[in-house]
Amino acid sequence: MSLPPHFLDELRDRVTVSSVIGRKYKLERKGREFLSLCPFHNDSKPSLSIVDDKGFYHCFACGAHGDVFKFLMENDGLKFMEAVEQVASLAGLEVPKESPEEQQRAERRRSLQEVVDLACRWYERQLHTSAGEAGLRYLKERGLTDETVKAFRLGWAPDDRKALQRALKAEGVDTEVLVEAGLVKRYDEGERAGETVDYMRGRVLFPITDRRGKVIAFGGRVLGDGQPKYLNSPDTPLFHKGRVLYGLAQAREAAHKSGELLVAEGYMDVIALAQAGFPAVAPLGTALTEDQIVELWRLTPEPILCFDGDTAGQRAARRACDRALPLLKPGHSLRFVTLPEGQDPDDLIKRDGKKALRDILGTARGLADFLWASELVSNPTDTPERRAAFFKRMRDLVREVADQGVQIAYRDHMEARIEEMRRPQGRNGGRGFGGGAGRDQGRGGFQRSRGNDRQRGGRWTPPPPPEPVGSRTARARVDAVLPRRQQQVILATFMHHPGLLDELGEVLATLSLDDPFLDKLRRQILEINAEDPGLDADGLRDHFMALGYSDTVDGLLADEALHHAGFARKSASHSDARQGLAELLGRFAGPLLREQLFDAQREYGQTFSEASWQRMLSLQSTLQAITSASALEDAN
Repeated sequence: MSLPPHFLDELRDRVTVSSVIGRKYKLERKGREFLSLCPFHNDSKPSLSIVDDKGFYHCFACGAHGDVFKFLMENDGLKFMEAVEQVASLAGLEVPKESPEEQQRAERRRSLQEVVDLACRWYERQLHTSAGEAGLRYLKERGLTDETVKAFRLGWAPDDRKALQRALKAEGVDTEVLVEAGLVKRYDEGERAGETVDYMRGRVLFPITDRRGKVIAFGGRVLGDGQPKYLNSPDTPLFHKGRVLYGLAQAREAAHKSGELLVAEGYMDVIALAQAGFPAVAPLGTALTEDQIVELWRLTPEPILCFDGDTAGQRAARRACDRALPLLKPGHSLRFVTLPEGQDPDDLIKRDGKKALRDILGTARGLADFLWASELVSNPTDTPERRAAFFKRMRDLVREVADQGVQIAYRDHMEARIEEMRRPQGRNGGRGFGGGAGRDQGRGGFQRSRGNDRQRGGRWTPPPPPEPVGSRTARARVDAVLPRRQQQVILATFMHHPGLLDELGEVLATLSLDDPFLDKLRRQILEINAEDPGLDADGLRDHFMALGYSDTVDGLLADEALHHAGFARKSASHSDARQGLAELLGRFAGPLLREQLFDAQREYGQTFSEASWQRMLSLQSTLQAITSASALEDAN
């Protein structure tokens, strides 16, 4: 009995090799693949490699190799049709019965695919003629290279109602075949009943392929103000837009190697991302469907949805979240990032470069956090009743997860967040840099106010002699004073080496010091540098003298105050000062900066506001500045 090739392909797509072998043998994950003891020889250690993305198994010891059907035939002793029936049962599909009609349909699909590919080659040629000049200019203005245009087989459909029909008729293709392939439209009623016109006209064309790279349909973008702006081929025996992802064939290899796959909103997003080195796909003008989510998981367990920051983009992301919930399984989910409103990936890469997109991808949130944030945005919790309704809604959503293990994990996660939300607000409020050193002002450092300065003669008073090393008193004093002393050293380093403000000034701007007086000095350093950039240490000190800080600055910059921080002294080299400051900022500010970044990401997930977005980017840049400065010194 022969079977239509598309049916066998669908079975391979729906049932992974690992899911069949894993029912009989223990699997060990190895990166993107699995390992198992080989059942085809006396195996003492796992040598059978299972590659779901490519649909095969291979034993490096005995050479056994095949797909899901061959495994069942050789391991279970099944005949081919018995193996097909077993896989079809796992996929929830019925094996089509052999009939002349089914054979005819299979042959028809092959014929249609050949015709669609013939049309694709013709469209490609049109792009490089005078008729396609506007289309090629558009693609070049969007920054696409000749290699990218060729790789995605981009083309041009002339603004002529019968241009494709004439071209393919000369190749012997009947009009009825063109209609069935979705290349030509026939009017069924009205004055134009029976008339045929090319489906795509006056558009840049984006060939849509199956996962093996065979062209099965087209998407078209009109130039100018015509409508609809984007148009897809109609559904045909070859093409069902809810099952296909644009760019999948081009992304497969890169996604398999990197383990990363982005889901964008449109053709140009996918192409721009691919050209920049990011494997990407896109649904075809609809919300991500269940079939498409399963297809994504064949390439990577956690694809990243990278949709626009506008309302429509966030709505599409939420619909994808809702559709993924029942499908979740251990290790397989979705992650989400939100682009600045009004920008798509293409815009972002052009304006800020690949690193900017990589930074945004670093903020990707898991599905559970995205779900919580999106529900919180759309459901106020400012009254007890509304909070209760919000909690109920989250619990109802958790119950939609079909896999019991994942549902339990989601329930634990959501209940922990609900419990956190129930706590009185501000329990951890007021925590800033320095770990609470501000509670011990007046001992061994700056005084809080001018009043305190006058009480001590208007001069900074150095700390008392240290207690014996290792004594209980000494340890207690170090615990209380060290965070504040670090803050003093940070300020002294910037004042002795103001050139570091160019590189690490953003870090200083982000800090919030517990001691109000130290924090005031921090702000003064930034303000003076902004008003008079390029000052040396003496120039910066003169500004502070003019503001009446003479005694304070003298005490802060004195060598005895920097006894254990030689890099902060004026005599230190610029390189030593930079290395010491970067390391101190990393120890002192790094953990809390990361905590602030987490809070900023959570706030942005709740508000999607421009202010929270900018705060998040600023904190990312600050952390990067600390890391880069320290890494540079290590390299030197």
